[in-house]
Amino acid sequence: MFYYLSGTVAHMGPYLAVIDCGGVGYACRTTNTTQAQLRVGEKGKLYTYLNVREDAMELYGFATQEELNLFQLLLSVSGVGPKAALSILSASTPANLALSIITGDEKALTCAPGIGKKIAQRVILELKDKLAKGQNIAAGESYGGTGVTVIPENKLSEATAALAVLGYSQGEIGAALKGIDMDSLTLEQIIKEALKKMMKG
Repeated sequence: MFYYLSGTVAHMGPYLAVIDCGGVGYACRTTNTTQAQLRVGEKGKLYTYLNVREDAMELYGFATQEELNLFQLLLSVSGVGPKAALSILSASTPANLALSIITGDEKALTCAPGIGKKIAQRVILELKDKLAKGQNIAAGESYGGTGVTVIPENKLSEATAALAVLGYSQGEIGAALKGIDMDSLTLEQIIKEALKKMMKG
């Protein structure tokens, strides 16, 4: 329904940003990471996700498509709702979170308020392979509105697909993978090195 909102940041509160678009204030649940990039009274743009329940409709907004894509991935984990997903994303950057999942770092996930060991283990169990295999993106399919179509055939294409799932552009992925030894490293190590480069960038 909404792809993004662009307007003036009218108000911010705990896990909340209100964007004024043409005189209408849209309340978006969001993360600390996104809030750090917003300033009240200044222009802001949030990529959105509309969560519809029987008793409510809530809008979630994120400064980057990477963060939105990870939010949607977290929601696909059984037992993880929007509140838990926001908590996890607020405790880390998208690149750091993806790295924590791929490397099985439970402690990094349990740093998020309200996230215990069981949820952390479930997130890693259910998302590690999805990230490492590029969400199994096949011909004619795309994920998260990225428009990326990839058929994983080798470590290079699988690493490209995994990073595309997170919302990174082909240019960013190409730059991050440049210089990484594809022959001697495992797929997990390749993705880990690429994410480290993106975190530095």
